[in-house]
Amino acid sequence: MAELQLDPKKTALVLIDLQNAVVGMNPVPHTAAQVVENSRKLAEAFRAHSAPVVYVRVDLNDFMKLPVDQPHNLGDKPLPAAASEIAPSAGFQPGDILVTKRHWAPSPAPSWSSSSNPAALTRSSSPVSPPTQASSPQPPGRRPRLCLLLVEDACSSQNAEHHRFAFENIFPRLARVRTTDEVLASLA
Repeated sequence: MAELQLDPKKTALVLIDLQNAVVGMNPVPHTAAQVVENSRKLAEAFRAHSAPVVYVRVDLNDFMKLPVDQPHNLGDKPLPAAASEIAPSAGFQPGDILVTKRHWAPSPAPSWSSSSNPAALTRSSSPVSPPTQASSPQPPGRRPRLCLLLVEDACSSQNAEHHRFAFENIFPRLARVRTTDEVLASLA
């Protein structure tokens, strides 16, 4: 595994689904409290290095109903507005960026998704980039390359085996995978 060094001038932290409805679940293998605490630590460190911190949430009361085989059932009644708000313990601060989307799946651009996944996006010369790069209007030789870094212990799932499988077999093919402590050390 290559040593990780993040340049805060070229890196943003993206925290996904740290909203009340999601952090109120009982995920595994990391508890919601662990995920939120590690995400908060990352956000504090990124802010201390003047790197952007982005929170992404889904608006559960304006949830898109897409033609899928296993649709989400959010019920027929509106959820409390607070369900879509970033959990106070997640540490959203003035100056942070808030993105609201209407479905749990990847947004058209940029293409980031997962359940409570913090990701650090870094401009670099690495060939790893999100799928949206292919549809960028810039010519291929002029597109900035984006690297994705996933923080395993600041993520969780509804199924521990699915989490393990994704982080051992899928995510390492798409991104760099590290722990909260490894990312914090890479900013020092």
